[in-house]
Amino acid sequence: MSMMSEFKSFAMRGNVVDMAVGIVMGGAFGKIVSSFVADVLMPPIGLALGGVDFSDLAITLQEAEGEVAAVTMKYGVFIQTIIDFLIIAFAIFLVVKAMNSVIKAKKKNC
Repeated sequence: MSMMSEFKSFAMRGNVVDMAVGIVMGGAFGKIVSSFVADVLMPPIGLALGGVDFSDLAITLQEAEGEVAAVTMKYGVFIQTIIDFLIIAFAIFLVVKAMNSVIKAKKKNC
């Protein structure tokens, strides 16, 4: 069997195609959650905390000099990323929990 035909049979297996679809959907879902956190969730939280824009929160390690940009630790962006992760992890938890409930119900009925 040639390498190309072997790769084709591997790539066209159902679980590989399902995994690829899941990865693409996960990437798109991640972008939606990132936008939700940055554009919908964080502005009211920042407003409630006295007008804080989390994306601007940073510690300057070295000031800008001439054409060299400042070196900063952007901990506000890091906080937004943590919130993104928590929302995505919770959504995946809910999906897995629902799938486990369906599997358990199927096993009971068999």
